Amino acid sequence: MVRILSVVGARPQFVKLAAVATAVSAAGHEHVIVHTGQHYDAAMSDVFFAGLRIPDPEVHLGVGSGSHGAQTAAMIHGLEAVLEQRRPDWVLVYGDTNSTLAAAVAAVKLHLPLAHLEAGLRSFNRRMPEEHNRVLTDHAADLCLAPTQVAMRHLAAEGLAARSVLVGDVMTDVCLEVRRQVAASAPPLPAGLSPGGYLVATLHRAENTDDAARLRSVVGALARLDTPVLLLSHPRLVERARRHGVDLATGSLHAVPPLPYADTVAAVVRSCGVVTDSGGLQKEAFLLGVPCTTVRTETEWTETVDLGWNVLVPDPAGLAAAVARPRPAPTGATPYGDGTAARVVVAALTGVQQMSADPLPENGGLSSR
Repeated sequence: MVRILSVVGARPQFVKLAAVATAVSAAGHEHVIVHTGQHYDAAMSDVFFAGLRIPDPEVHLGVGSGSHGAQTAAMIHGLEAVLEQRRPDWVLVYGDTNSTLAAAVAAVKLHLPLAHLEAGLRSFNRRMPEEHNRVLTDHAADLCLAPTQVAMRHLAAEGLAARSVLVGDVMTDVCLEVRRQVAASAPPLPAGLSPGGYLVATLHRAENTDDAARLRSVVGALARLDTPVLLLSHPRLVERARRHGVDLATGSLHAVPPLPYADTVAAVVRSCGVVTDSGGLQKEAFLLGVPCTTVRTETEWTETVDLGWNVLVPDPAGLAAAVARPRPAPTGATPYGDGTAARVVVAALTGVQQMSADPLPENGGLSSR
C-alpha cells in the first residue's frame, strides 16, 4: 500500500482532487488530504467537497488570503510540520496555485518524493504568478504528470522528459461524469435568463481585476453585450470591483455568487457561450461543447484554440464580435483523454513507488492526436 498526500487549496484543485480521491480509494491505497485554506470562502471550498463527495481534509491549515510572499511562506511553515509527521510515499500537488508551490518547496526540503499533476502547461507569460508556480514546481518534481501531448513537449524542451508521464486531464474525468449526472436537471438561473439564451462569465485573474481601468473596461464590455450574462462572481472579483467602484449588476450582467460544481456544469451546458479568464472553465467549455471567449493574451490550453472552440480576446473592445462569431465545427478530438486519467495517475504513482516491472506506456495509455 502506498501513502499519497494531496495538497490542495483552490477551487480547480478540489475538482481534480475528486477524481484522484476516488481512484486512490478504489486502488486500496492510503490518501491524506491537506487543505491549505487558500480558498477559504465556503462557496469556493466547502460546497465542492460536499458536492463532489470528496473526503474531508485530515488537515486544514486555514492560511487564508495575503500577499504572494506572506501566503506562500505561511503555507510552507504549516506544511513542513504536516509532512514531517506523515512522511508520505508521495506528495501530490495540483495545478499552479501558491498552495502548489508551497507544498513543492516543503516536500523538496524534506527529501520527500514530489509529483506534480497538470505538469507541463505553459502560458509563457512570466508576469503571471501561475506561470512562476507551475515552472518552479515542474523542475522540483520527481514525477511530472502531464495532461496533454503539448505539455509533454514543453517538459521535454526543458529537459524533464525522463521524469514525465502523459496521464490525461483528471478534470475531464469529473466534468464528463457530472455532465451525465446533470443532463436532465436545470441550473438555478436568475429571472430573465432562459436555456440557450445567455452567456456564462467568470473573471478573477490579477491582470483583469487589479487595475481599475482594465476591470472597468472588461466589465463594461460584458455589460454592453446584447445577450444576458450570468456572471459567476469570484470573491476576488467582488472585492476588486468594490475597491475600484465598478458595478457588477449593470446592463446585461446578472451577477451571482459562485455556483457548486454540478450547477456550474449545468449552467454552461445550457448556455450559448462562455466568457472567462479561467483556465479550467476554458477546458470545461470545450468538453461540454460550448464556445468559449477568453479575455487573455494567451492560454495554457492551446488545444481549445487550435480546434476552434476558444478565441483569445486581449482587448475588451473585441469582445462583442468574438462572442457573436459563428459556432465552431463539431470535433471528435479528445486531447484531454477519455475520462480515465485519475486511474492512470494512481498507476503512475504506485508503479514508480513499487518499481513495477511493467512500466506504463510512454503515452500513459492515451492515443496521440
